[in-house]
Amino acid sequence: MKRKDFIRNSGLTAASLAVIPSMNLFSAPPKIRIAIIGVGLRGQNHLDLLLRRDDVDVVAICDIDERMLSTAKEIISKGGKKMPQIFSGDPYAWKKMLGLKGIDGIVIATPWEWHKPMIIGSLEAGVKYVGTEVVLGITMEDHWDVVKTAEKYNAHVMMMENVCYRRDVMAVLNMVRQGLFGELIHLQGGYQHDLREVKFNNGKDAYGQGCEFGDNAWTEARWRTHHSVYRNGDLYPTHGIGPLAHYINVNRGNRFLNLCSFASKARGLHDHIVKACGPDHPNAKVTFKLGDVVTTSINCANGETILLQHDTNLPRPYSLGFRVQGTNGIWMDVAKGIYVEGKAAKPHEWDAAKPWLDKYDHPLWVRWSKETSGAGHGGMDFFVVHSFIESIKRQTATPMDVYDAAVWSAITPLSEQSIELGSETIEFPDFTGGQWMYRKPVFALNDEF
Repeated sequence: MKRKDFIRNSGLTAASLAVIPSMNLFSAPPKIRIAIIGVGLRGQNHLDLLLRRDDVDVVAICDIDERMLSTAKEIISKGGKKMPQIFSGDPYAWKKMLGLKGIDGIVIATPWEWHKPMIIGSLEAGVKYVGTEVVLGITMEDHWDVVKTAEKYNAHVMMMENVCYRRDVMAVLNMVRQGLFGELIHLQGGYQHDLREVKFNNGKDAYGQGCEFGDNAWTEARWRTHHSVYRNGDLYPTHGIGPLAHYINVNRGNRFLNLCSFASKARGLHDHIVKACGPDHPNAKVTFKLGDVVTTSINCANGETILLQHDTNLPRPYSLGFRVQGTNGIWMDVAKGIYVEGKAAKPHEWDAAKPWLDKYDHPLWVRWSKETSGAGHGGMDFFVVHSFIESIKRQTATPMDVYDAAVWSAITPLSEQSIELGSETIEFPDFTGGQWMYRKPVFALNDEF
């Protein structure tokens, strides 16, 4: 299939879901055969949701950590499901798993540096649907390699970006599409989350104890903290940029043109070690490269501006810092407020956001709110898994595709490049090869569920 045809078809097949009946697609539908690479804490969330479904068989799991595998087996046993094949023993056991026949979809929940080879390995093994945790790759070359491989095999790569399905985020999407905010002008978001207890621990089953990372630590501190030592950029942009991209139809009538990034000095992680474990702790001598606050500005083809912030090393309450501002009004999640000119209770004063969000609750949340009970992150994890499985069942494009994954995730290496060059403005690549001008919005616009 030619590249142009693949890009166009990836939008058309997703759009076609709007006219496909949501029931009775098959008289006796076969179960979707899913394999999971990585059953650490995040992979276990996906495993639990997949096990709840009657239309899915988890046929294989893979991990090199026996403790994580043991927990995953317990989850499967408690779920009353058949034990899948287990692949472990070495870092490349996942390649043996890909030798299994009849895998319909792969879910990848491993450290970031493994995402590219595992995605490409899955596609080369004939798997047509890959769902990957963020991010897509480390370098710009990684991102291009994944896009070109997906095009080569006419396959679907979906980033499992759950915040796109957060209830308030989707209510605001509904408001945007109904024109409540007018023409959008400026947007903000980010990852503002104190991760010091994630980046350091003592190697036991608890966060926030000790100052260890690497081989002496547990779960994400074993690998994630190294990125803070050696890299300086927006290392986790997709929670913020994913929803914003849907609001302004990026890759579907709009695109990012360029960005520039700034990094503050790095003090937070060192300060944490000294306060928690003393100045003589070996890790107090580590120099962390990641600035405590990284700020990225993006220009868009349709004239909008975006401000992203990555803030994970300092004490602060959690917030993704969303701001959606247009010619008629504004939403800010930190303020928990909405202001719509001419409709607000008082001029120049915030309305409480909740009544607005309740009124414009997205139809997908109205329909599936009961099923989200018990799903991770306030229920939004249900939707990201559900949309992935439904796309496989219907053999259609995923609502968030490889071009979305690439453009959101590419912010990381581009921001690193900008900071390295003294906050120089960097041109943003067009992964769609110009097809962004013709592709139509599909996310949460139909009844694929």
